[in-house]
Amino acid sequence: MHWIWVLIVGGLIGLAAGALTRRGGSMGVISNIVAGLVGSSIGEAVLGAWGPQVAGMAIIPSIIGAVILVMIVSLIFGVKAER
Repeated sequence: MHWIWVLIVGGLIGLAAGALTRRGGSMGVISNIVAGLVGSSIGEAVLGAWGPQVAGMAIIPSIIGAVILVMIVSLIFGVKAER
């Protein structure tokens, strides 16, 4: 049951990162989950695990890490921001 929560929270973190960068309109559910999980790992590795935690992920560093990840990936693949 824990892994289901991890996937849900990872998807929500990826969705938040896409919304904050305005590059999430073309991201699908799987991309949101991957961005959330990888971004969470990056954010917690760089910033630490502080702030509120859900499903074992610190929310604030996870969102910051996912935003950084989405911006880097969109720069590499040339995805433009939505208006």
